[in-house]
Amino acid sequence: MIQRFRFGTPIETCAVIEELSVTEGKLPFFDLTYSGETDDAISGLEFIYTLKDKDIVYGLGEQVRGINKRGWIYTSCNADDPHHHEDTKSLYGSHNFLLISGEKLFGVFFDYAGNITFDVGYTHRDTLRITPEDWNLDVYVITGESEKDIVKQFRKLIGRSYIAPKWAFGYGQSRWGYKDAKDIREVAAEYRKREIPLDSIYMDIDYMERYKDFTIDEEAFPAFEAFCAGMMEQGIHLVPIIDAGVKIEEGYDVYEEGVKNDYFCKDTKGKDFVGAVWPGRVHFPDFLKAETRKWFGEKYAFLLEKGVDGFWNDMNEPAIFYTEERLASVMERISELSKENLDVNSYFEFTGLVAGIGNNVGDYETFFHDMGGMKVPHSKVHNLYGYNMTKAAGEAFDRLSPEKRILMFSRSSYIGAHRYGGIWQGDNKSWWSHLLMNLQMMPSLNMAGFLYTGADVGGFGSDTTEDLMLRWLQLAVFTPLMRNHSSRGTREQELYRFDNCDACKRMIEIRYGLIPYLYSEYMKAVLADEMMFRPLSFDFTEDEDARGVEDQLFLGDELMITPVYTQNATGRYVYLPEEMMLVRMRSLMDYETEVLAAGHHYIKAELSELVFFIRKDKAIPLGAAAMNTEKLDVSTLKLLGYDGAEYDLYEDDGFTKKYDIDSCTRKIVS
Repeated sequence: MIQRFRFGTPIETCAVIEELSVTEGKLPFFDLTYSGETDDAISGLEFIYTLKDKDIVYGLGEQVRGINKRGWIYTSCNADDPHHHEDTKSLYGSHNFLLISGEKLFGVFFDYAGNITFDVGYTHRDTLRITPEDWNLDVYVITGESEKDIVKQFRKLIGRSYIAPKWAFGYGQSRWGYKDAKDIREVAAEYRKREIPLDSIYMDIDYMERYKDFTIDEEAFPAFEAFCAGMMEQGIHLVPIIDAGVKIEEGYDVYEEGVKNDYFCKDTKGKDFVGAVWPGRVHFPDFLKAETRKWFGEKYAFLLEKGVDGFWNDMNEPAIFYTEERLASVMERISELSKENLDVNSYFEFTGLVAGIGNNVGDYETFFHDMGGMKVPHSKVHNLYGYNMTKAAGEAFDRLSPEKRILMFSRSSYIGAHRYGGIWQGDNKSWWSHLLMNLQMMPSLNMAGFLYTGADVGGFGSDTTEDLMLRWLQLAVFTPLMRNHSSRGTREQELYRFDNCDACKRMIEIRYGLIPYLYSEYMKAVLADEMMFRPLSFDFTEDEDARGVEDQLFLGDELMITPVYTQNATGRYVYLPEEMMLVRMRSLMDYETEVLAAGHHYIKAELSELVFFIRKDKAIPLGAAAMNTEKLDVSTLKLLGYDGAEYDLYEDDGFTKKYDIDSCTRKIVS
């Protein structure tokens, strides 16, 4: 059962697609405290729930720390912050859904566009305290028979998840720094020479003419349409980046159209707001206006018409390098400090001034959106910005390419964006802790509707290592998005650059052998509003050991994944809540299986081995390797798992929007 409670006058987020009447009366489960009331709102309000010792708090989508969110304080304020330390409180998305499992079982969604803080047993271990910045919001409370039932109800409430084309389940290679067509052709050639499967190569900001959206640097990428066609002949899709900021430049059509038609956010004086990102001074499209979304979305046609069929939206929190006003005031103060003897106080003031120029939340008060004729400061709707940029693209693709699926995923998001695209898990680092974080985000993102997701394999920032890359591949083998992406200035991490390239190649071949299963489970989860990745406790709710597991996940109803995520490890401990079949796979043709009893086990896992488990009396379809998804042969699938097991394979054409769970499902029998 779902109940909707309203406080004040909420800003419409469009996160929810089902229209529920407002429930009158007291909000269940929570106590409310507030400092007072005005004529039109409640002030100082907090939602408080008393946690019992064994209560687990799941959810919050893209956030730091573990699957169980207890013990830390989180803030929904979409942030361009690539470091993701343990003390981070906000990442790129805001997904305000919690599921409390323990003495009481319920889910709660705070549909609120502004900043909201979740103190999950941080200040007081036994207290969950939720504090919005103001008190205009809808709260949805969901009760049900189980954790899975509550998630399913929530997913129906917010609408069907985005469906990616099947080719987007292939391996993708990316780097900020592929500066011209020659670089990309070289990457493709090196992968093909070594017969490493590859479906896509990503194009970061280097392909643009001076970092301008919907342009191509014709010197670096001459005859782009022919270049794109040449890549497609090799089975390789080009996937360009699109950024939020529009360069201020006379003669640039996107800029001039935006100014002429009033499509940009406004400053305090009613003029087009000026920030700065990659191209320098930019305007930001007001994506909260339907007219702006339609205009900006139609711009993707420029690249679609050249043969592109996939995009990634970036810098759409929005990231702001500086505003001219803040930069001027900082430079003035630095000039004053330069004349002083910098002691400990003035030195830290100096470094803080420089560090505080970019992505300063104070700037959110200085520009505005037009919402139905109402002027709204960006601070009130900050978390909706990236969502509506993705919505602009998704709505346009339905018009521009009504029968064909277009790949779309974004960096910034809010619940609701999951209907228009996937997300990747932000600009991570080549750190072992981020490998574990990748795993732990999967179920909470699935709860929030984001099924097409994954992290930058090997890490985006910092220098990766060969063992980290291999271990990350062994997790990413299972995630819908499998993209190796790295930053300019870091170690180059294309797989052919490593000494143990053959082991990397075998992991990619295993991925392609598993695509029939992974795509099937993804589609079944989307069409049934279910999770593809689940904590063990969702299936074994009364098993205390299962409830404490933070580094293993169920994938569909057949698999349990147990990646190695520590440096130099040759194995790891696993917990089996039931009998399972261990699969130790060195290649698609070289693997062994062993049935293990329920309980705690230490499992050897050499660097070149993929280790996972098949659940009791289950089996998965396994295919042969292929150079890309188009060449996968699903007619020769075999079942891997328990004798006598069956599997219901979902299979469609992979690129149109003709999908139906009944007509596209066939049974495979061992």
